[in-house]
Amino acid sequence: VQLQASGGGLVQPGGSLRLACAASGGTLDGYAIGWFRQGPGNAREGVSCLSSGNGRIYYDELVKGRFTVSRDNVSNTAYLQMNNLKPEDTAVYYCAADRDPRRCPSPIQDYWGKGTQVTVSS
Repeated sequence: VQLQASGGGLVQPGGSLRLACAASGGTLDGYAIGWFRQGPGNAREGVSCLSSGNGRIYYDELVKGRFTVSRDNVSNTAYLQMNNLKPEDTAVYYCAADRDPRRCPSPIQDYWGKGTQVTVSS
């Protein structure tokens, strides 16, 4: 499975972005989806996770109430809606997929997409 994250950009504090993670070469059905981010000088950290059957959802405390993860198995795409963005959300965001839903938010995942830059600045 190949993953490609998109939708990043420059946004002012308080603004919103919607990231998309498109899969090709296979179906996302059966995979848990994870969103991760890595800021300058920081380790990659798990932001949000969504299991294959939507039965398990995880949000990091720093984004809870502001970010919403979703998936569309028909279009083979996962999403991360990010609202009320803050400067500290600035990072490269990655999507990942793993057969084992218990791994997320650990950054040990089966498949990774290339990241998309999110910059929150006035």
